[in-house]
Amino acid sequence: MTPFGEAVRNLRQRKGVTQKQMAAAIGVSAAYLSALEHGRRGKPSFDMLQRVAGYFNIIWDEAEELFFVAGTSDPRVVVDTAGLAPEYTAFANALARRIRSLSPNVIRDLQQVLEKADGNG
Repeated sequence: MTPFGEAVRNLRQRKGVTQKQMAAAIGVSAAYLSALEHGRRGKPSFDMLQRVAGYFNIIWDEAEELFFVAGTSDPRVVVDTAGLAPEYTAFANALARRIRSLSPNVIRDLQQVLEKADGNG
């Protein structure tokens, strides 16, 4: 599941609707919505994001958060290390090989390192 998929699922549960009901209301197939929630589809389009926000009638701050989360929800990420030092490429490849076996704690620790490097932590 992607962060966007988790957010949509939470919104659906709060509203008490099924994927099928929501899909019909926003004009997509239930299969597409399921694939989007489970990370088997790439990040949603801007149009799709607007439909979801409109369907749930969410306030601007919550919609902004949903749009941000969608931007971090591409399940097939490409890391371009061209032109960087060899250790960057080695790290990116090591992460790609091992990401499925990393514990949630390790992921949180790595996320904190990235946030500190961005000045957000």
